[in-house]
Amino acid sequence: MTSIVSPPKAQAADIALSICEYVAADDKRRMRSFLKANRLRIRDIFSDIKCNGQNLLEFAATRGSVEIGSLMIGKLPRDVVSENLPLIQHGSQPLIDAANERVGG
Repeated sequence: MTSIVSPPKAQAADIALSICEYVAADDKRRMRSFLKANRLRIRDIFSDIKCNGQNLLEFAATRGSVEIGSLMIGKLPRDVVSENLPLIQHGSQPLIDAANERVGG
């Protein structure tokens, strides 16, 4: 019987790649299922994952991923959303509106 163990870095890269794919596809259902299966929370992984050199919220805004972007805005702390407002200003208008509503501005 043979067992293959993935090194932690490879596993982290696979997780990041999967999350970026779900954001790009705006697949909220699969994203939530993936996070739950891996016992991850958006607020815990947000600062560690970059997609095409952008953080998850900026990537969602540039891709027009309204469902995933709205999910992240609701799960992230207000100060993190506020810090990222300038980065999403050229993205999807519904996300800009949701972020402004979240930070109270």
